[in-house]
Formats: sequence, C-alpha cells, structure tokens
Amino acid sequence: MELAKITSKGQITIPIQIRRKLNLKDGDKVVFIEQDGKIVIENSTRVALTEAQDAFRGEAERLGLNTEQDVVDMVKQIRREIQEEKNADNA
Repeated sequence: MELAKITSKGQITIPIQIRRKLNLKDGDKVVFIEQDGKIVIENSTRVALTEAQDAFRGEAERLGLNTEQDVVDMVKQIRREIQEEKNADNA
C-alpha cells in the first residue's frame, strides 16, 4: 500500500511504484474511474486504447479480414477507390 498527501491545491504526488505499475511518464494523464463504490486511478492512454479495442472487436471478422494480408489488400483497394474518385473529379 502506498500513501500520498494532498496539498492545499488538491494535488498529490503519485508514488514511484504506482507510476511504474501504471507505466506513467512525465506529462501523462490519468483518469479516475468509479468501480463498485471505489475510485480507481488508471493511465488514460491505456484506458483509451482498451476502449478503442472494445469498439472494434468483431469488425475484422465481420469484414472477412482473417490475415494481415487481407488488411493490406483492403487498404490498397480503398486507396485505389479514393484515387479513382479524385481522377473522376478532375476530369
């Protein structure tokens, strides 16, 4: 268990062991999350990445993307379509 003191401005210093566990560096942001009546502090970047992963879960399967090559092929196809649209607009 780590202990931190709150300043008159409501600031705290996060103990080094906690910063290491959360992989926090100078300038990083943290998020406070209420879970089961407790407040949890998390690395905001990690939370954002997890939320993005959750939002995209199942999309690859839905789009029929089974391999990395499938993704590369899809990106190439989209780029071709964008280029064709640009060419049509310029004609």
